[in-house]
Amino acid sequence: MTIKEIQEEIIDEFSMFEDWMERYEYIIELGKSLPLIDTQYKLDENLIKGCQSKVWMYSEVEDDKVKFTADSDAILTKGIVALLLRVFSDQTPKDILEADTAFIDEIGLKEHLSPTRANGLVSMVKQIKMYAIAQQSKLSS
Repeated sequence: MTIKEIQEEIIDEFSMFEDWMERYEYIIELGKSLPLIDTQYKLDENLIKGCQSKVWMYSEVEDDKVKFTADSDAILTKGIVALLLRVFSDQTPKDILEADTAFIDEIGLKEHLSPTRANGLVSMVKQIKMYAIAQQSKLSS
């Protein structure tokens, strides 16, 4: 699936919920289903700066696509990470860099997070894009 298709699928899923309590519960469930990150990647160098809670993210390239793994010490944040990885993992660096993140606004996520969590969300997206830039430069060299 393309990034756009995945984002549209997420928008559809979120539109089924009546209120934000149900959406938070769904995000928490997504966090519980996030595959565990290998402990060797839970290093300070893989911590995302700007997040209120600890978020570790690691990327590698497999078959010219960026694969992400991540974890967080906060359950809601873990769900947000799971959403982002669903969208951006297994995509080419070029597609990641060209993708917009309008789905975040369309599902109302940013406006329903505390300012520090919203900043963390922005930091996570920035980090995903930075990994894509790094991986793209490795692929083209």
